[in-house]
Amino acid sequence: MMKIGELAQKTGLTTSKIRFYERIGLLKTVDRRSNGYRTYPPQAVLILGLITTAQRAGFTLDEIRTLLPSDLQHWDHDALMDALTRKIADIEALQARLAQSKAHLLRLVEDIQARPEDMDCAANAHRVLTNMLMEHPENLDVTPDDVRLLDKTDRRLSVRRGRSKKVVSP
Repeated sequence: MMKIGELAQKTGLTTSKIRFYERIGLLKTVDRRSNGYRTYPPQAVLILGLITTAQRAGFTLDEIRTLLPSDLQHWDHDALMDALTRKIADIEALQARLAQSKAHLLRLVEDIQARPEDMDCAANAHRVLTNMLMEHPENLDVTPDDVRLLDKTDRRLSVRRGRSKKVVSP
């Protein structure tokens, strides 16, 4: 048996984090001495390691609570495999969304950097927004009329600056 300070040292967790896990029911193998000190069995190190690893993998504390057995001898194999498979699917979906976001941002950076030399920043922002709306109006809550209005405004800005611009209407 070990005191909370020793358990904290072995796991790299703070004593307050260990008490928190105990309070919410994730760490159940706690004994109290007559002086009020908590003592923990050696398996507490493993349980806390499992909790930490599961959190890093994206599991919530509630998900961890439902998966952790009351002791480490009685795992629900089917529930564990189902939860792991679902988490893998969640991570894959997140990776796909992140890859899509990254590709969108890279295109946006490219579009911003493709600013004609004689165009000021405001007109370039307008140009980029117009391009975004024309390429992907489904991603924004806009109507085709909104795109046409932005396009007309963009043409007026170009004419006012003494440039004509060929714009393709949607």
